[in-house]
Amino acid sequence: MQLGLDFALVEALVAGVDEVGRGPLCGPVVTAAVILDPAAPITGLNDSKKLTEARREALFDEICEKSLAWCIARAEVAEIDQLNILQATMLAMQRAVAGLSVTPRLALIDGNRCPQLQVPSAAVVKGDSKVPAIAAASILAKVSRDREMRELDLLYPGYGIAGHKGYPTPEHLEALQRLGPLAIHRRSFAPVRRLLEAD
Repeated sequence: MQLGLDFALVEALVAGVDEVGRGPLCGPVVTAAVILDPAAPITGLNDSKKLTEARREALFDEICEKSLAWCIARAEVAEIDQLNILQATMLAMQRAVAGLSVTPRLALIDGNRCPQLQVPSAAVVKGDSKVPAIAAASILAKVSRDREMRELDLLYPGYGIAGHKGYPTPEHLEALQRLGPLAIHRRSFAPVRRLLEAD
C-alpha cells in the first residue's frame, strides 16, 4: 500500500518496523516494531548502523521505557532455510507487529516492501534515517541480535561471532572452512551450502 506521507505530521499510534540480520550466515533474523509516545520524545534516534554501540545500548533502554508499545520478534535459522531469507524476514515482521500491546493505525516498514499485516502499512526506503519510529525499531532489533551473537560466541569459540555478528567476513569464512558449519549456520546460504555439499 503506497501512501503519501508527511512524516512530520504522522499522528500517534504509528508503528515503525525494521529488521537486522538478513545478510549473516548464522543466527536468526531479528525484527522489531515500535510505537513511540509523542508525549515522551527520545532524542538521538537514527539508523542503528550510524550509532555507536554504547549509544545504541543507552537508546535501547530509553525506547523500552518511553514507547507506547514495542515488540522484538524473530525467524529462526530453520525457518530461514525453509522459507528463504526474504519470506522469513516478512514472517518475523508480522510477528513483531502482532506482538505489540497496542494496535497501530499504520505500520511503516523500512525498505521497499511490506509483509501482510492486519493493519495498513507502507514501505519507506531508508526509513531508519527518515522515520523516528523505524529508527527506534532498528535499534531494538540490532541491540537484541548483537547481544545474542555475543552469547553464541561464548558457546562456539573460534568462529569470531562476537566480532562479525555472523556476516560473511574473511575471518568467518576461514573459520567455517577450518571448523565446519554449526547448527546455527544457515544451510541455504551459498558459503555454508558449498561446505556441506563438499562433505
